[in-house]
Amino acid sequence: MPIEVNGKSFETDEEGYLANLGEWEKDLATAMAAEDGIDLGDDHWEIINFLREYYEEYQIAPAVRVLTKAVGKKLGKDKGNSKYLYELFPYGPGKQACKFAGLPKPTGCV
Repeated sequence: MPIEVNGKSFETDEEGYLANLGEWEKDLATAMAAEDGIDLGDDHWEIINFLREYYEEYQIAPAVRVLTKAVGKKLGKDKGNSKYLYELFPYGPGKQACKFAGLPKPTGCV
């Protein structure tokens, strides 16, 4: 089911994850977030960009536990905790943040 953004069509899977990771762009993330009722701010982008860098390095989208630990290591304990991440991404920081970041669904996520 494609998503239309700025006159471009982006193909997604049945759960809304981007089919072609190379097509990701910021406007697409903003549109996906808007569909979920979220206005992306600097804190959201910090996590989205972190996830994209993580994926580029490890070729895997991290599950919540791994994400929390990795964020804590790089961005500090105040951001590397479930409470903070769920405030930003209420439908699940692993699933929702990876979706906005144009990454596949994290392994181990239902």
